[in-house]
Amino acid sequence: MRPSVKTAYDQAVPDMPDPIAEAHRQWSLRWPEHADHMAAVTSVMRAQQLLLSRIEAVLKPYGLTFAAYEALRLLAFTRTGTLPMGKMGMRLMVHPASVTNVIGRLERRGLVGRAPSPDDRRVVLATLTPDGRDLAEKATLALNESGFGVSGLPAAQAAEITDSLRPLRLAAGDLD
Repeated sequence: MRPSVKTAYDQAVPDMPDPIAEAHRQWSLRWPEHADHMAAVTSVMRAQQLLLSRIEAVLKPYGLTFAAYEALRLLAFTRTGTLPMGKMGMRLMVHPASVTNVIGRLERRGLVGRAPSPDDRRVVLATLTPDGRDLAEKATLALNESGFGVSGLPAAQAAEITDSLRPLRLAAGDLD
């Protein structure tokens, strides 16, 4: 059994242990061969919740969710501000229905336009409007200034997190 590691959570609520450390302890008593994997997944899921909350708080004044911001930013990265919606789904790593929903909301706000491709009418193109480009730039500045919710981490440690999650993504088939 591992000793409990003190976390920022323990410091904020001294009488309450780290719930993930406690879950690890419980798992270690019952299924010790799975305890580390359970704690790793639970830690990643909790970190995702925390970071998404911080990022969405930064984006809220712009009326954007992180998904909407990613779509705007992806379009802003392109030379023409236009991409096929199917390609957006692949690059954003989301289901096509999610892209349709996000682009629909952005279109209603006048931030993105949608039209059939002149080359293939089966392909729908999403195009960034000038207002969408302006909002993407403002939101990007705000996210950069906020440190994307991890401003307390040195850049080298942020890079280590990215590197350490790569094998997980490879094992899950997220990368070729």
